[in-house]
Amino acid sequence: MSVIGTLLGWILSAFVLVMLVRLVLDWTGVLAGGPYWLRRARTVSHALTEPVIAPVRRVLRPVRAGGMAIDLAFTAVLLLALVLRSVAFGL
Repeated sequence: MSVIGTLLGWILSAFVLVMLVRLVLDWTGVLAGGPYWLRRARTVSHALTEPVIAPVRRVLRPVRAGGMAIDLAFTAVLLLALVLRSVAFGL
């Protein structure tokens, strides 16, 4: 296993973790506003992940299902990050 592959794998693992934190915080934000630290954590998670998700969102528009929208860009980036992480650790 190369050092670059391992380093890239750990960076992608951290990115996947931040994506999952964003997922949970977005759902808790829908249910309730929450305290300041929760809103701040949500802002930080968005700041870290949005530069990657935004270009994908321009290509994969959210799908409307009644009164809600399903963000396909988030799902695509998360799946791609998981695949790339597996490839990186395999190098």
